[in-house]
Amino acid sequence: MSAIFAPYSFCPMPPLTWTIKPFADLTLAELYALLQLRSAVFVVEQTCAFQDIDGQDQAACHLLGYTETGTLAAYARLFDAGLSYPEASIGRVAVSPAWRRYGFGRALLHQAIGALETRFGAQPIQIGAQLYLQTFYESFGFRQHGPMYLEDDIKHIHMLRA
Repeated sequence: MSAIFAPYSFCPMPPLTWTIKPFADLTLAELYALLQLRSAVFVVEQTCAFQDIDGQDQAACHLLGYTETGTLAAYARLFDAGLSYPEASIGRVAVSPAWRRYGFGRALLHQAIGALETRFGAQPIQIGAQLYLQTFYESFGFRQHGPMYLEDDIKHIHMLRA
């Protein structure tokens, strides 16, 4: 008998292996996988035609979370202060649709915050968050920092973690 899960049920998290690399150290396979994941989430799933390859990847550190089978399940790009915002920042936060409900989004944010603090020191972090994720980011200490705005026809807010 197979298990049936509610649409938003939480499943125990399988282990992820985390790696963080500057753009120049990414392999072609890693670059392809992260661009494929970002396209699957931000272009296809959200039905949003936008310029994902925006010229900022070269300045970012790329945080990649892999499953035991080597599949990229979680991704974010990290910036030191002054590169994307005046503060350090996290962007392009994505969990593969195939790996949702395992808590990878929470694990990804913990890793991203920790990686920023390790690489650049403890400092404020700013993000441009999709409005529907406000409560999720607030659980990590982010607070709304400015009015709602539209980006690619999706409601966003700036959030700051002191």
